[in-house]
Amino acid sequence: MGTGLLASADDVAAHLGDTGYLCDDALATVTFLALRMQRPLLLEGEPGTGKTALAEALASSLDLPLVRLQCYEGIDASQALYDWDFPRQILHLRALEAAGADGHVDVQEAEKSLYDERFLLARPVLAALQQSPAVLLVDEVDRADDEFEAFLLEVLSTYQVSIPELGTVAAATPPVVVLTSNRTRELHDALKRRCLYHWIEHPGLDREVQIVRTRAPEVSQELARQVVGVVQQLRHAGLQKPPGVAETLDWARALHHLGTANLDLEAAARTLGALVKYREDAQKVRQALDQMLRP
Repeated sequence: MGTGLLASADDVAAHLGDTGYLCDDALATVTFLALRMQRPLLLEGEPGTGKTALAEALASSLDLPLVRLQCYEGIDASQALYDWDFPRQILHLRALEAAGADGHVDVQEAEKSLYDERFLLARPVLAALQQSPAVLLVDEVDRADDEFEAFLLEVLSTYQVSIPELGTVAAATPPVVVLTSNRTRELHDALKRRCLYHWIEHPGLDREVQIVRTRAPEVSQELARQVVGVVQQLRHAGLQKPPGVAETLDWARALHHLGTANLDLEAAARTLGALVKYREDAQKVRQALDQMLRP
């Protein structure tokens, strides 16, 4: 389906809900506006609050391809745009040399043929422009540096890139762009101004229970509520990495697979590996669970 069929924020929430992604009114509204205004959507928030999952759900609900650019320290424009398939270019050159062994090979034509589009390796940003309409997810943009931010700003302003050997590639329809940030550093104002912005909080208890029941329907209502209640308290326990919704789901599923009907201290301790990922956090969580779950 196209983005134009989403006539309101309620439509956005309903279509996202059909994929299992439950969002509140504020997130549904800013997502609707980003689609209508063809503006990138910048999502910030703690890890595990559903930023990446929103882009995935959007692609699924709109029946569009999802193109993901995972940012990391040191990423540059070439790793986001394109590269040339050097091994295939060498094979092509050798084929030309073999074919022209008994005749004349035009050097300029041979060089020109090396930069044909068939040898172009499209990286995520270029691929999204070529495939558009598509959803382009720029994940964890806060890990990249200032220079890469400037590159993104240029692309998101024009939705086109220039390839010296081929010319300009422009998206016929601007892709739906979702940028996520865990706020390990502040992004520049210029990039923020280009985007619509939303800070995603951890869901409240009732919504998180609903998420667990939607994404893991095999988990009983009672167990889901117990698990979410504990997780919501642990998020304020000073952990190095507080559990996100993904960890809540993993923990609920792990407890279900062990046949746990009601959360108790023994079952919780046995399944901590689904909930916390740091040794120091595990020690804190054991102490907290001892207070919360001991009869």
